[in-house]
This record gives sequence, structure tokens and C-alpha cells, in this order.
Amino acid sequence: MKTISYDQPGLPEVLKVVDSEIPEPNDNQILIKVMAAGINRPDIIQRQGNYPPPEGHSLILGLEVSGYVEKIGKNVKSFSIKNKVAALVNGGGYAEFCLAEQESTFKIPGDLSFNEAACIPECFFTAWSNLVQRGGLVDKKKVLIHGGTGGIGIAAIQIAKIFNSYIISTVGNEKKALFCSQLGVNKIINYKTDDFFEVIKKSDVKTVDLILDYVGGDYISKNINLLDTEGTLVNIGFLKGSLAKINLMKIMLKRLQITGSTLRIRSNKFKGQILKELKEFVFPLIVKREIKCYIDSIFKFEDVVKAHQRIDEGKHIGKIILNP
Repeated sequence: MKTISYDQPGLPEVLKVVDSEIPEPNDNQILIKVMAAGINRPDIIQRQGNYPPPEGHSLILGLEVSGYVEKIGKNVKSFSIKNKVAALVNGGGYAEFCLAEQESTFKIPGDLSFNEAACIPECFFTAWSNLVQRGGLVDKKKVLIHGGTGGIGIAAIQIAKIFNSYIISTVGNEKKALFCSQLGVNKIINYKTDDFFEVIKKSDVKTVDLILDYVGGDYISKNINLLDTEGTLVNIGFLKGSLAKINLMKIMLKRLQITGSTLRIRSNKFKGQILKELKEFVFPLIVKREIKCYIDSIFKFEDVVKAHQRIDEGKHIGKIILNP
């Protein structure tokens, strides 16, 4: 089979198409013939050499795929050969065939295309896990979502809307601001022209209840200062660094919660619980197209360098998809 590989970490140009053996599923796994694979920020960090895959995970990039069931292990009961499925996977997505665990595999909802279905696993699993399960999101709260036009940002905004949230998001240009406005975001801040902290503090909103942040760095103390009493900050990444000087007195006096998580190393059982809740609360809205999968661009395997260059530029709105 064809896979995407690299000899040494580096810029997108290190990526290349190579031949590899088709993996064999164990008793609890599914082998998927990949029709589409999503590109995510962890792929970029791994390509750069800063995010080695956990022990036992595939060395091949790619954390979400869609396609047909090619083979199943003897303990797999919920899927059959040729089922149209998508899955959150432990690497291996940039390939013509990919192994998936049955707990994090699902039949494609409604009439979604393979490209649309490949937008769901990493982004909606991450957004639901951190906003709802970890962040404790409930009805009619004020939510700040940094980076509203990436895959996770778009998923998070749409999930927050389920809870009738007042949504604030940061973006990097006016095109992205317009997109977020059409998505239903209440307040949009261009972080390149305005300080999000100052804009919110001087507005009628003043404070927020829940923040989802993948930026870190100097955002950390600003996030803490923006939180209302008993508010929660959830960190899912640190593009600007994970070290910050913070005032712990603010955390104590306002009874704040500061937390964070990574999804990749969590158990199959944990991922299965996320999927169960997505099937109950999100998938019915996807079927009705009330929640949508937004695609920025689609690239063939041989154009994977261009695909990674696209995400490195930071100009994309929605998911970047690879097709074998």
C-alpha cells in the first residue's frame, strides 16, 4: 500500500509517498480502506519532531480517517465488510489502509461524503471531551474559543451552540471573522489588530465562564483574568509555549479550575464514551445538517507537501483533507 513517510523531521518538504505493508487487524480491530484522511495540528508537530507517537501507536501520521471496512477482528460485532465508517485512530491515517479500534469507529452519519466524515473524529471528539466532559459546559454560559476557524474551533463553536452559549472567538483576519459571524459567533476579535483581553473587558460581557485555548504563552494569564467566578480554563495546546507567570491568588479568590488534556494517549474505553455522547447529542444534528463539516481544501497523496504547507500558512478555514 501507499503511505506518507519521512526520513528526518522537518519542513513539509520532508514528506514523501512510499510503499509499505498492509497492516493486519488484531481480534478487536478494524482494517479500513482509507478514502479520506484529515490533517491536524498534531501531525504537523510530529512531522517537526516535537511530538513522537506514544508507545504502540503507528509511526505513520494521521489521526482520523474515513472509508470502507476491509477486514474485522473476530471480536468485532458491530461492523461488517464494506460498511462506510470513520474513525479516530492511533496514527496510520496517511495510508491506503489503516487500523482502527472498534470503540472509536462509527458508521458515517446520514449522507455525509467520505471527505466530510473525515472531519469528524479528531475535532469533534476533542471539542466535546474538553468543552463538555472536562469543561462542564451547561446551558447559557459565556464561552471563549480561541482560533475559531480551525477544525477544532469550528467543532467547538457548533457544540457550544447546542448549549445556547454566548460565544466569543479569536481569529486572524477579516475573512475568518466573516466565517465565524456566519457560523453564529456572538463576538469576534481579530487578535492581530486587537487585544482580546482588552476588547472583552471593555465590552458588556467583561468576563467568561469557559475558555478553550490551544495558544498558551501570554494568553494564559489573560485567560485567567477573564474568567468569572468558578470559571474554567481548558488548555489543549501551547503554540506560544507552556510556561507563564500567573497570579495564583486570582485562582483561589475566584475558585477557578485550570485544566487540560490530550486525547491521543487516552484509553479505548474513554474514547468510546466520547463517541457514545457524540452519537446521542451531535450526530443527529449532523444528519439534519444543522451541524456541518467544513472543508478548506482536498489534496491527493502525491500533493501532501502542499497540504502541509497550507496548514503551516494558517490561512485555512475548516479542514484540510488528504485523498489516497
